[in-house]
Amino acid sequence: MINRKLFNEQMKAHQDSSRAGAAAKFKGGLADTGEKTTQLHTAHHLLLAALQKVLGPEVHQRGSNITEERLRIDFSFDRKMTDEEKSAVEKLVNEWIQVNHKVCRREMPRTEAEQLGAEMEFGTKYPDIVSVYVIEDDNGNAISKEFCGGPHAEQTSGLGIFKIQKEEAVAAGVRRIKATLS
Repeated sequence: MINRKLFNEQMKAHQDSSRAGAAAKFKGGLADTGEKTTQLHTAHHLLLAALQKVLGPEVHQRGSNITEERLRIDFSFDRKMTDEEKSAVEKLVNEWIQVNHKVCRREMPRTEAEQLGAEMEFGTKYPDIVSVYVIEDDNGNAISKEFCGGPHAEQTSGLGIFKIQKEEAVAAGVRRIKATLS
């Protein structure tokens, strides 16, 4: 005979455990904190900055997933990118990588980070004190400013060559790019 109450309790415990494990595994969109994933995460910041520069400042991140094989970014944009736009984004990211910009982490109050214009992921709740990663040139000009808690490369050199593999729609007004470093 099946003890329905015990079964339901154990099923709930299993589901809660699975959810917690999945949330921990993909915290900040990262599958792990290995070197390749960290490099792709840093390139992800450059990609968002390049999308904003090429497509316009109204582009914002709507989600991400980064593994050691590729990065994925979901972003707000209402049409398919042209081949010229994709090429311009790739070129810009690769230029920033080659110039060897430094990646700096700064802790600050959330309100200060918001005033600086640091990018935030839509729908994410942030604590009162946040980490902001800034990729800047030698003159201290910010290329990218984002709220972020994940690991990053210390500089852009050594990331490799950035390549967009695919760009597609995922929802109304949301596009997705999958890209790699080689």
